[in-house]
Amino acid sequence: MSSSSSASAATSSAASAWRTRAELPSDVAAVRELTLAAFGRPAEADLLDALRSDEGWIDGLSVVVTDPTDATDSPVGHVLLTRAFIGDAPALAMGPVSVHPDHQRSGAGSAAVLAGLEAARARGERFVILLGHPTYYPRFGFGRASEHGITLTADAPDEAWMALSLDPARHPLPSGTARWAAAFGME
Repeated sequence: MSSSSSASAATSSAASAWRTRAELPSDVAAVRELTLAAFGRPAEADLLDALRSDEGWIDGLSVVVTDPTDATDSPVGHVLLTRAFIGDAPALAMGPVSVHPDHQRSGAGSAAVLAGLEAARARGERFVILLGHPTYYPRFGFGRASEHGITLTADAPDEAWMALSLDPARHPLPSGTARWAAAFGME
């Protein structure tokens, strides 16, 4: 098994230890609190609140991770995907991705990302973009967006600006300027 296959298998194995599901209305306060705890500042939690009322919000693409050993089913991780575009092609923007500090480095974040990508595939979505940690997201198939001619209107490090085709054999990444939900403030 190659090292990248080993890493994928390890990521998948750690992620499978968690339960994932679509966020429920009763999860909103807990997701805000775990996002505040994960980032240690209000910016990402405030963004999440703004995205909830943004036209880019897509029901079913706010996914929580819960600990299967906790009978309360309380979220310990979360991922959000909202409508975006690459040029004129519909895409999704991933973020924020949050894991409560008590559960970081346990596979909960991988479970959130994998569940979010699977929910997107199930809805027939084709592309996902994100600004994220350049050593974390490539394990899920993300690569530099600039290598596909995808530009960003915000100032961001090239290695953090990433894109993914959910079915690269049938839908190669398009080129063009990315447009995010208005709540991101990247017009």
